[in-house]
Amino acid sequence: MQLKHAIESQQFEVYWLLNVLFPLADKMEKVVKRKHGWYWFRYFLTRRALWGKEMVSLFYEPSTRTRASFETAMRKLGGRVIFSTENAREFSSAAKGESLKDTIRVFCGYQPDVIVLRHYEDGAAEEAASISTVPIINAGDGTGQHPTQALLDLYTIQKEIGRIAGISIAMVGDLAHGRTVRSLSYLLGKFPDVKIYFISPKVVKMRDDIKDYLKRHGVWFDEGIDLREVASEVDVIYQTRTQKERQQTLGHYDPLESQKPFCIVNQDVLDLMRKDAKIMHPLPRDQQQGEIAPEVDKDPRAAYFRQAENGLYVRMALLKKLLKQKTKG
Repeated sequence: MQLKHAIESQQFEVYWLLNVLFPLADKMEKVVKRKHGWYWFRYFLTRRALWGKEMVSLFYEPSTRTRASFETAMRKLGGRVIFSTENAREFSSAAKGESLKDTIRVFCGYQPDVIVLRHYEDGAAEEAASISTVPIINAGDGTGQHPTQALLDLYTIQKEIGRIAGISIAMVGDLAHGRTVRSLSYLLGKFPDVKIYFISPKVVKMRDDIKDYLKRHGVWFDEGIDLREVASEVDVIYQTRTQKERQQTLGHYDPLESQKPFCIVNQDVLDLMRKDAKIMHPLPRDQQQGEIAPEVDKDPRAAYFRQAENGLYVRMALLKKLLKQKTKG
C-alpha cells in the first residue's frame, strides 16, 4: 500500500496494518526500550532513520499527547521539528483571517518533509492535502476523524487481546462528537465478526453516517444507554470523555448528567467484566466528569496508559513508512 497522506481510517488496508505497520511498531518499541547489546546498534540505526527529515507540527487546537507523541516520534527517528504550535487558531496568521490553504501553501514553501495537522473543522485535513506538496498527517479534524489514534487503538487491541477479528467492543460516552470512536469504527469495519455496542445518552448517540457504513460492511452493532448491561459481554470497553468544546448546539446542557451513572466505568462495571477484558480511553479523561473512577487505575485490565504509550511506537512506524517511501519514490 502506497501512502501519500494519512487522512482517514478507511484508507488503511488490513493486510498492511497487520503485516507491515504493526510489526514495525513492535520493532520500534523494542529498539526504544532496549538500548544495550544488539539493540544498541539497532537503536543507533533507528535514530538515523529519518536523518535530515523535517516536520511541521501545526495544531489549531490544544493538544498534549498527540503533538508530543508525534514530535517525540520524529526526534527518536533522527528527524527535526522545525515548527510547532499548539494553538495556531489564536496565535498565528489564522487570527488575521488567513485561510488554511494559504497557510499550507506557505509552509510547503519552506520545504518540510511532512506536516502534522490538527484542526477544529471537519474535513480540514482533506482540504490541506488537496493542495499540499508534502504529506499531510491528520492529527484530528473537528468531529470528523483522528486516524492515527485509531491506528494506535487497533494496535493496542491486537496487543492486549491477541486478535482483532471476532472481538466485541463497547464504545461509551459522547459518541456524537468523539472523532476517536468514529475513526476506530471505520477500522473495525474492515475485520470479520466484530460486534460493536454503542453506549451513550440518546442526545449524543453515534451519528448515522457511521452506522450506515457499518451496515454496508455487514458489521453487527447495537445501541444502549447502560454500560452495565453489556459489560460482561465485551472484550473491550472504550470509554470517551464528554466533548464539551464541540457541543454548542446543546447549549449548557450536560448530556451525561442525567444518565452519568450508566456511562461510567467504576467498581460495579469492573465486577461485571471478564477477567481478560480491557478498558481503553483515548485520553485526556475529564476528572470533573469522572468517566473512569479512580479505583479503575489499579486494575490490570485498565490499558489506557499502555494505549497512550503505544501511540509513540505506532507514530514512529507511520512516519518511517511515509517518509522512507517518499524518499524511494
